[in-house]
Amino acid sequence: MSLQETIRSLDSNGVSGREIARQLGLSRATVTKYISQTDFSPVPPLPAPRPGASVLNGLTHVIEQWLVEDQGQPVKQRHTAKRVMDRLIDEHGYTGAYSSVQRFVKAWKASNREPSAGFTELAWQAGVVQVDFGQAEAIIAGIGQVLHMLVITFPFSNMRYVQAFRGETAECVCHGLRTVFEHVGGIPRLMIFDNATGIGRRVGTTVVESKLFSAFKVHYRSQSRYCNPYSGHEKGSVENAVGFLRRNLMVPLPEAGSLAELNAQLLTRCDSLATAVHYRKGLPLGELFVQDVGACLELPGVGFDPVRYESRKADKTGNLHIDGNTYAAGPAFYGRTLTVGIRHDVIEILDEHTAPVRVFPRAFGSQPETIFDPASLVPLLVAKPGAWSQSLLRPLVSDPVRDWLDQAGATDRRRLFTAVDAASGPTTFETAIHAATMLITRGDSPDIAMVGMLARRLADNTEPAAVNVDLTIYDTLTISTADDSVEVVA
Repeated sequence: MSLQETIRSLDSNGVSGREIARQLGLSRATVTKYISQTDFSPVPPLPAPRPGASVLNGLTHVIEQWLVEDQGQPVKQRHTAKRVMDRLIDEHGYTGAYSSVQRFVKAWKASNREPSAGFTELAWQAGVVQVDFGQAEAIIAGIGQVLHMLVITFPFSNMRYVQAFRGETAECVCHGLRTVFEHVGGIPRLMIFDNATGIGRRVGTTVVESKLFSAFKVHYRSQSRYCNPYSGHEKGSVENAVGFLRRNLMVPLPEAGSLAELNAQLLTRCDSLATAVHYRKGLPLGELFVQDVGACLELPGVGFDPVRYESRKADKTGNLHIDGNTYAAGPAFYGRTLTVGIRHDVIEILDEHTAPVRVFPRAFGSQPETIFDPASLVPLLVAKPGAWSQSLLRPLVSDPVRDWLDQAGATDRRRLFTAVDAASGPTTFETAIHAATMLITRGDSPDIAMVGMLARRLADNTEPAAVNVDLTIYDTLTISTADDSVEVVA
């Protein structure tokens, strides 16, 4: 601008164009251009055209037709520039560069956006939460596991909480929500979910909630709302929180002895986020969170028990099929109709009178093996000791017990199984097998009295530890002589 200003200043003082060009070392055309220019107002910048678009001559109408047809298709199944490129090569013998196709597709989409495209800024009131699942890895009891992280955010204050589960079921959602709500001391008036994840299913525009989650809402007097499909921006707070919590709470990989211990750690670490300052409001999250909790409903006097009860009929082996996995109630229950309590972490089996029968850790996904309690199979082996060779118990016992049973006859097998069965009741199956192992190892008979007594001592931790006994005292013996005197012999 300084050069242009000089040219026009000299011109306004009556200096000729030839003289201005000579003084400034410019061409006459340049001087004439700036002298004759009448408007120096700023204009919006335009992108410089890039060469190469000519290779699409004759193909632009084909690309436009594909993109127009896309507007009636699902968002995630529309043409990308890469897909357009592939189709041009396969169907029209295109030999040009990908960049030309990419620029054309980008320009067409920019000029043909629908008026409703884009997002609107949403204002969130206190007492509202957004809920979603994410995945992260953790080490539980020394084993690395991929966990499903239930993330609950309060968008008004930006406070975030997370609980880890092994699945994404209604039981997991209800248990996680109850834990967080009781931790913060209030029930949000509105819960916003992503397309009914874990708590129902979408049929067209209608969301059908699970009975368990519907009961959960009634219990706590809260309401729910579900985002539109492919509309993660409608709950952007929790979408961002999933990545934030994974990066900040799960790096490095957290370690815990159990899932419950990990979840307790996560709650404590989430509480520590209250000292951070809100990115827009400029106040500590903890101060804003007070308003969030104040707008919540009060906790009821009784917490909701997130369990789903269903009836199942045991097959001829006493097994029940639950959510794609097989659980063994025990051969004694074959053909009986039992009640199954499905929780986020365990499967409870109850008899016809709701008395507890078995409790198993809940399996997620599909497992080919039957999930069973070893003690439940022992009574069958008492009646049918010949089934030992193919029994599910065989890989679970110690080598001494396995070898002893492999070599024993039917009577001796029945005797040991009876002893283990009797000892498993007051102790555990593992303790009974440990007692039998000790007896067999030291050459004693594993009968019912010996196994039961030793198992109870092991369970009560009253079995004396083995020690080295000094036997040298027996080198000195006392014997009686014929005249009834005592003689000491070394």
